[in-house]
Amino acid sequence: MSQSSNHTSEEATTLRKSLRIIWKVTLISIISLIAIFLFVGAAGAGFFISLVEDQEAYSKEEFREKIYNYEEVSHIYFANNEYLGEIPADLERKERPLEEISDHLIHAIIATEDNQFFEHQGIVPKALLRAVYQEITNAEKQTGGSTLTQQIIKNQILSNEVTYDRKAKEIALALRMEHFFDKNELLEAYLNIVPFGRNADGRNIAGAESAAEGIFGVSASELNLPQAAFIAGLPQNPYVYTPFGRGGVVKEDFQAGLNRMKTVLNNMLRYGYITEEEYEEALDYDIRAHLTEPSGSVVEDYPFLTYEAQRRATRIIRNMLMEEDGVQLDDVEAEERERIVQEYDKEARHQLTIGGYNVHLTVDRKIYEAMQEAVKTSNWFGPEKDGEPEQTGAILINNKTGAIISFVGGRDFDIQNLNHATQAFRQNGSTMKPLLAYGTGMDQGILQPGTVLPDVPGTYSSGQTYANYGHSYEGFVSVREALKRSKNAPAVRAFQRVDHASSRETLQKLGFTRLHPDEPFESGAIGGLMYGTTVEQNTNAFTVFANEGKYKESYLIEKIETKDGEIVYEHEINQEQVFSPQTAFLMTDILRDVVKPGGTAGSLPSRLAFGGDWAGKTGTTDDYHDSWFVGYNPNVTFGVWIGYDTPKSIETFYKGLRYGTRTQQIWADFMNKAYEANPTIFGIEDTFEPPEGIVRQTICGISGKLPSSLCAEAGLTTTDYFNANFLPTEVDNSLQHSAYVTIHGARYKAYDNTPSEFTKAGVAVNADFLGIDGLSDYLPDHLQNVTPDREAPDNGRTPSPVTGIQLSGSTLSWNVHPDNDIVGYRVYRSSGSVVTSVAGNTSTSVSVAPGGSYYVTAVDSRGRESASSSTVQFTPPPPEEEPDDTDNEDAPENDEDREEDHSEPTDDQEEDNTSSDENDNDDSEEN
Repeated sequence: MSQSSNHTSEEATTLRKSLRIIWKVTLISIISLIAIFLFVGAAGAGFFISLVEDQEAYSKEEFREKIYNYEEVSHIYFANNEYLGEIPADLERKERPLEEISDHLIHAIIATEDNQFFEHQGIVPKALLRAVYQEITNAEKQTGGSTLTQQIIKNQILSNEVTYDRKAKEIALALRMEHFFDKNELLEAYLNIVPFGRNADGRNIAGAESAAEGIFGVSASELNLPQAAFIAGLPQNPYVYTPFGRGGVVKEDFQAGLNRMKTVLNNMLRYGYITEEEYEEALDYDIRAHLTEPSGSVVEDYPFLTYEAQRRATRIIRNMLMEEDGVQLDDVEAEERERIVQEYDKEARHQLTIGGYNVHLTVDRKIYEAMQEAVKTSNWFGPEKDGEPEQTGAILINNKTGAIISFVGGRDFDIQNLNHATQAFRQNGSTMKPLLAYGTGMDQGILQPGTVLPDVPGTYSSGQTYANYGHSYEGFVSVREALKRSKNAPAVRAFQRVDHASSRETLQKLGFTRLHPDEPFESGAIGGLMYGTTVEQNTNAFTVFANEGKYKESYLIEKIETKDGEIVYEHEINQEQVFSPQTAFLMTDILRDVVKPGGTAGSLPSRLAFGGDWAGKTGTTDDYHDSWFVGYNPNVTFGVWIGYDTPKSIETFYKGLRYGTRTQQIWADFMNKAYEANPTIFGIEDTFEPPEGIVRQTICGISGKLPSSLCAEAGLTTTDYFNANFLPTEVDNSLQHSAYVTIHGARYKAYDNTPSEFTKAGVAVNADFLGIDGLSDYLPDHLQNVTPDREAPDNGRTPSPVTGIQLSGSTLSWNVHPDNDIVGYRVYRSSGSVVTSVAGNTSTSVSVAPGGSYYVTAVDSRGRESASSSTVQFTPPPPEEEPDDTDNEDAPENDEDREEDHSEPTDDQEEDNTSSDENDNDDSEEN
């Protein structure tokens, strides 16, 4: 009994010892596991802290600035706030408040992307652990673990890079963000941020509004349930699920997107956002049938205008950025300056395309569209040459402000996208004459409209010659006539009277800033600028004449504002007084004559469908490479250029019109369409009125002084408008009585011993005043008594006898004497009595009385007379025989046999008649 009891007691003791050991081991294990867990947790916490320690803890305002800084499209507006379209961007996004977004879309997004959105504080730990497990195990189904809050952080603050570092920062920032914003604010941000693939035009889109418009053609507030479900499914994989391929073409198979829509609808049903019936109806909806058509883009509809607006807005924003950064380009070298400008240009373009700006233009929509229609339908453009179409550029500017009302950038953007109105630099030909050749001289009182200038060929200081087109000259011509008929020679001589510095300053004030350091050269007076000018610059310069001499730089952008309406740029009108009001009016009054009969654009008014007080100037360049017309009234100035991009001659005669008239016809066609679209812009009832200080005065045009009797006798007085500040007070003394002789058609001052029978009384022009040789060679008939103060040739010897004398009937003739100083001839009877004298060396025949014999002598400028020529005897003709009646046997019996030739006129004769209604003297203006 005792042994059994002892054995039982030993077993119990052993069990207790074993249990104590097990408990100790278990306790040690539990303690160890707790220690390990605490260690791992601490290490994990430490690791998490190490990942986010360099991440800035944003304040609420900093969060707001970053979250709501959407990449949003910028918009363009015509004048009067008429919407034009969007500035092209890589991503199209339109911001909308939450209340303007369909509840269907809101529910679909929450059900699919974050069903616990309204419960969590920025993250869902369970979802995170599930996502980590799926990532570690490489599970086939990846559900993701990001809340909407985290997705906002990823899109707007961090990157899409898949790293623990980024994920840790995303979690930390999401938790912090939830403390600052309510759920509706975050939901609105998400719906304006998230990308949705492509739209029907093939452009990348983001935000609910762009998705709704670009996929279904409705606003975000109008989305129905199936449309909302389809869109809500896109963010998971936008370019796989989108129904549109590149270029906006609808995919043949976008079943993946439809499957994703079904998943979204299942989620909405599961979380109670829709009923079973709504679910079934949504599944039956034909998504493909309800996809929107391509809307086209502003680039397609208004390519020249869109890119011009983008180019100028970029420049404005660039200058703003540089000013903010204190960049001074004048302080850096050219190469560095170019690099800086390019860098800021790039940033400005980026800001413009994503900044959500509203760019307001000065362009009138109706007029702009009318002009684009006019250029497309015009029949007056010349033929293609070497595969190039004849191009055009045109621009309409408000004289009072400088605002660009409209322009024509070219005939077809798809053929040539260079804006010929604002970017193409060309020689401006004779349109430069009023600006440079005459403007400064008139403003300084050196010239006035009635001032007479030499109209003869000449030579630049370089030795190169200049001439009028067609080599037609008049000896003297007034400034008014020279401009009206666009003569080159007087323009160059007018330019030469003004000092170079003043001329250069005028050019710069008129906006011609792309100049060679030594410009203007003398050829610049007739349009020979080294780098040329644009249609915009040239037209803008002419606005000074309509604007009392004040220059206001042309501009296209009225203002730029942010999406919130804050104005960040507004154009300020600055003006510079280039010419006096008196000069501006005087020039305008002259240029009025250009569009009257006899002017180089005399037929223009008949080509316009409306009236008004118009002035203008034509222009042509060497080899007919460019043809211009710039016309203006008190309110607007409109300039047109035609030519080829690769300079080549335009057709001088095409479709019945000469090149100058054809340019004017195109000008008129554009203006007629513009007037039809919006006549109020033109103000055709307004007229140019003279300012104070304009008077009419008779002057001696050659000197600009008060006329003497000799000036009147010479026919050199002119009566015209005058700037009262430059009225003459002295009487002209540049003329004097002088006998002159004519040798080979040229006039010279006679010597004292020149026989008076060979001289004429005339008026000599002071050589010091003009200094022009050969002037008398070009004088017209009404100035035949005017001669320069130059002495006649004298070879110092007695002329040799006259040769070739003969008498035919009553006409005595002889050969022209070879000497260069012969002033005339004397005709003698053989008895030695003088019959007559013949002045000059070009007339070598005279009528004499029948009977007797004659000889001729030559007389030179000094009165020396040659020996007599041979003598010719008058011989009477033999008597006529009586007519024989039989000689008329073959005469016609009736009038039909004696018909005159009434053949059709030749082509040349017909062409000579084509200019009767054109008044096209523009061919006098070639450089």
